[in-house]
Amino acid sequence: MLEKLGTADRPESHFHDSSLDRWIEDYGLAGAWSGSREDMLRAVFASARDRGTGGTGVFGLRMQRGSFCYFMEQVDRLYPGRATDVERIEAAFGPTLFVYLRRPAKLAQAISRVMAVQTGLWHRKADGSDLERLGPPRAPRYDRDAIARHMKELTALDAEWEHWFAQEGLAPLRVSYDELAGAPQDTLARILVALGLDPSQARSVHPPTARLAGAESRIWAERFLAQTPASQQAATAARQP
Repeated sequence: MLEKLGTADRPESHFHDSSLDRWIEDYGLAGAWSGSREDMLRAVFASARDRGTGGTGVFGLRMQRGSFCYFMEQVDRLYPGRATDVERIEAAFGPTLFVYLRRPAKLAQAISRVMAVQTGLWHRKADGSDLERLGPPRAPRYDRDAIARHMKELTALDAEWEHWFAQEGLAPLRVSYDELAGAPQDTLARILVALGLDPSQARSVHPPTARLAGAESRIWAERFLAQTPASQQAATAARQP
């Protein structure tokens, strides 16, 4: 939605893989440079800033926790001597607004992830066609152990973000998945306000994607809860940030 505005940024998962070689490949820089690792990183970061800005003056970066530590190691190589991670990030990208998007309902999130892994479909366009498919189409199969494992992993990732925010003294702009899915234009307007941009722009933008969850997701959730002792459900709920 930010990209569709044409005035904010073009946010992408620029550093999704924990591999400099993959970054170089992503930006078409293979064979286009020579020199030190720092030279390579500077070329990658310059390409990321150019692509993620899209001529708007605002750079957008979507960062997932699983690739964050490797990303910060590379930022530290380029900007050593800074006291905090935030100082290093702002040395690379300028003044930064941190927006924390999370899904509090970890069971629903885990089911969505298991279904995506099994079916190969990770994102769907608003018209119902595939947007991102990473594998051949397959029917989903209920797997309680996989759901439980992903719930544990996703909860741990949330805890790592919370620890990092506390470590850095950050109060990010918090956005929940349910808030974004239920009122996308209102949520976008709130982000635009935080960016110092005109929130009225949000009224003209519609989500380019559709939700994947449906009746089967609800059936899986009911089945999982029926197989989970009440004491374990309570303990899981108590651990949610």
